[in-house]
Amino acid sequence: MLIASFFRDIRANFAPIFGLALVPIMGFIGTAVDYSRGNALKVAMQAALDSTGLMLSKDATGLTPEQMKAKATAHFMALFNQPEAKDIDLTAVLSTPQAGSFKLDISAKAKLDARFLRVFGQNHFEVGSATQVVWGIKRLELALALDNTGSMSSNSKMTELKKAAKSLLDILKLAAKKEGDVKVSIVPFDTTVKIGKSHKDADWLDFSVKGIAKDDWDGCVIDRSYPNDTNDATPDGSSAKKFPASQCGDDIVRALPLTDIYTGLTTLKNKVDNMQPNGFTNVTIGLMWGWHTLTNSVPFEQGAASQPDLDKVIILLTDGDNTRAWDNIGNKEITSESAINLRTEAACANVKAANIRIYTIRVIDGNSTLLKNCASSPTMYYDVQNASQLSGVFTSIAQNLANLRIAK
Repeated sequence: MLIASFFRDIRANFAPIFGLALVPIMGFIGTAVDYSRGNALKVAMQAALDSTGLMLSKDATGLTPEQMKAKATAHFMALFNQPEAKDIDLTAVLSTPQAGSFKLDISAKAKLDARFLRVFGQNHFEVGSATQVVWGIKRLELALALDNTGSMSSNSKMTELKKAAKSLLDILKLAAKKEGDVKVSIVPFDTTVKIGKSHKDADWLDFSVKGIAKDDWDGCVIDRSYPNDTNDATPDGSSAKKFPASQCGDDIVRALPLTDIYTGLTTLKNKVDNMQPNGFTNVTIGLMWGWHTLTNSVPFEQGAASQPDLDKVIILLTDGDNTRAWDNIGNKEITSESAINLRTEAACANVKAANIRIYTIRVIDGNSTLLKNCASSPTMYYDVQNASQLSGVFTSIAQNLANLRIAK
């Protein structure tokens, strides 16, 4: 046969040349096989590293370098089930590229015994991979401006609101790694907001509007005079900038200024539990006092100055149309919905101009166009058709505020 004659042919060196050619050919084949093994190992390593990075990022800021490496190694080894990998070495390094942001770099390398490359004197080769998790844990000041009007008593709205708000607080408590990370204020509102009788001697209060005696005042305020009813101007000697004192009885729960969630979770939850539905609706005053709690002007001076690593957010929830407000110039009540809506629109614009983000939630009833336009973006407006959906909405918002992301 032709092949047999080829190997018997002594007139040329075809056989030796063919034999010598087999060495690099087998080397290429062996390299491909070992490369394939190494690539499969790297894929498994990458998957384990990604999972380890996401897991570790939840606690990384509270761990020492030694604790971080130990925890990362334990989680990685539980996932990286590759008996062929030898001398596994893992590193985990946390850094802060800028205020309010964190970067976790995790890398691993291992040795893999060669099978075919031994022919060329290489007994093993190294496989490595890395992942990076970047997240922002900006400090957060959050105001919950929550409708406490009488209509919140229907369709289990107040019951579901309390559950949802406390769930949000729990999620944010987990996101807070230390004191000062997250602060929350709670502003229950109807047509008034209760700031407390302890302020009765303050020079920024105006008792003349309603003709109330200081000692009889129960701690509530109504809208300021135009245009200060929609801005955060600091009260001074001008009556237009003062807060008009009003009576509200026990109809509304006193507002809670910014409270550190890391140490004050119980206080915040108790405030939510104490809310009771009563009265008419003035969305403007709820939004305005949510804003007041985020600044450092009287009467709530807990808000920090604007900083790159600080987010200020208001969650505004209502279940009704604007029905009552106060006109200090005319010394009369306003009942025109369209007139009050103009005030709400101005307040929304001013809050956003102050670099405060607004989430709005409409519960079954209310002016959807007004609330949608008030939100900082269309995705930050929620139209709730059933009160039982509130927990899901508040959870979604809380997760957005936690703001964890992965980058490769």
